[in-house]
Amino acid sequence: MEAAIVSKETIQHKIYTVRGYKVMLDVDLAEMMDSFVDKEDNGWLMYNTKYCAADLAYSEIYGQAKKTIYVVDNYIGLRTLVLLKNAPAGVDITLFSDNVGNRLHKVEYNDFLREYPGIQLKIKKTRGIYHDRFIVLDYGTKEERIFLCGASSKDAGARVTCIVEDFGIEKYKGLIDELLKNKELVLG
Repeated sequence: MEAAIVSKETIQHKIYTVRGYKVMLDVDLAEMMDSFVDKEDNGWLMYNTKYCAADLAYSEIYGQAKKTIYVVDNYIGLRTLVLLKNAPAGVDITLFSDNVGNRLHKVEYNDFLREYPGIQLKIKKTRGIYHDRFIVLDYGTKEERIFLCGASSKDAGARVTCIVEDFGIEKYKGLIDELLKNKELVLG
C-alpha cells in the first residue's frame, strides 16, 4: 500500500492506493465524495466503478449553465434525465439522441417531466451521424462552452473515462446549428 498526504486548505487527507484505486481514510463523506473525481481546470477523470464521481462531474457541469444545456448522446437512458434534474431553474435543456437501443422510454420521459415540472426539456434526433458525446452550455452567448465526454452519462463511471472542455467552440458551430434544425425524437 502506497500512502500519500494531500493538503486541501488546512485539512490533511490520507490517500492510499490499493490495486490502482484511491482509498481515503479519516475524512467526512462530503470530502470523500469530492475526492472521487480528479478535477483539473478543464476536465474530469473518473475512475472505474465510480458512478458517484461521474454523477458529481455531470451535475457540476450542468449546474454552470445560465441559459441552455445541449447534450449530444445517442445512448441516453433514465440516468441521463436524472442527472439533468439539478440544472438551474429557467435553463432550457435539449437532448440530441437517436436513443440507440431504445433505452429511454416514453413512460419514463413523461414521468420525469411530471415529477420535475420546472424543467424545460425536449429531445431531438441526431440523424445517426454522431459517435462522440458532447455537452454544450449557453450556446450563442458570450459564456458558451463545450465539453467532450468519453462516455454516455448513463454509463459514466463504469470504466475509466473523462470529460474535457474544448476551448475551440467555433469549430462546432455548424454542427450545433444543424442539430438545432433536427426534428423531435418520438420515444416508444
